Amino acid sequence: MRKILVIYTGGTIGMIKNQQTGALEPFCFDNIYEHLPMLRLIDAEVHIEEMRPLIDSSDANPDFWIKLAKMIYQHYDAYDGFVILHGTDTMSYTASALCYLLENLSKPVILTGSQLPLGVMRTDGRENILNSIEIAADYRDGRPMVPEVCLYFKNALYRGNRTYKANAEQFNAFESANYPKLAEVGVNIKYNEHYIRPASKESLILHQKMDDNIAILKLYPGITLQAVQAVLDIPNLRALIMETYGSGNAPTSGTFISALRNAIDKGLIIVNVTQCKGGGGVELGKYKTSFQLGKIGVISGGDMTTEACVAKLMYLLGEGLGNEEVKYWIPKALRGEIS
Repeated sequence: MRKILVIYTGGTIGMIKNQQTGALEPFCFDNIYEHLPMLRLIDAEVHIEEMRPLIDSSDANPDFWIKLAKMIYQHYDAYDGFVILHGTDTMSYTASALCYLLENLSKPVILTGSQLPLGVMRTDGRENILNSIEIAADYRDGRPMVPEVCLYFKNALYRGNRTYKANAEQFNAFESANYPKLAEVGVNIKYNEHYIRPASKESLILHQKMDDNIAILKLYPGITLQAVQAVLDIPNLRALIMETYGSGNAPTSGTFISALRNAIDKGLIIVNVTQCKGGGGVELGKYKTSFQLGKIGVISGGDMTTEACVAKLMYLLGEGLGNEEVKYWIPKALRGEIS
């Protein structure tokens, strides 16, 4: 029987209605078999741990990610898989961070949550938890079916660092526009094995440093040079993610390009990612409006999501790499985050 550790970090999924007051309050996961009796049908021994203090996912940050990665690392040899119950708002950021902090992963780490609290009649939390645990415990011929950091939501399993939250109201809250689903859950669980990363044969490595001296600049028509310069002048800024139009396009004005060039010459790393969520990525030079960006040293983020790029930069900078090394690794796939 496989052993699965469920780690509750906070979020909507962990709320249940108080029968006396009618108010929603944190659920005691010690009684998970009482509230989810179907768990007994899964061929796995499930243990629950709460990560204290519980947080709203809006409060997620690098310290939280490192603490969570360390918790998995400490229990790694004792369990066959891990399910993390997490708020939806920053779940894709956490999934991206964990994929970098846990190097040489050979066991499933699946993040899930819900749009409605577990204590509400129509909650999507029950199915999300049950299916995540079933997938985490699914081994064939002694090997796990999904030995990577994943995100499960509404009958679909995704590579975590390819996802983004696309809907605040529907149960299918997440999408992965540039990478296929790893599995789909219906009457049976259908794995797309061709797209799943193989289990590492090396020992797990825990990374415990992230550098948060980064910023995001989202371009929009009419953005002023003062606004751009204010971001470029943030003290101790080491890297900037610039969300551009379409396939990486940006204003062509000389003052805008000059401001970016001066920042790059002073040591700032600028990564170009697209604002488009529906698919595709940055192709510097495809249009004249992006040609100058490549010429002055802006790095293409390809089809990386902003969420994955944030985590990747914090990880690379936290490793103490120099600018040229960071620029080398940004376009390279470290954990399957970029095509």
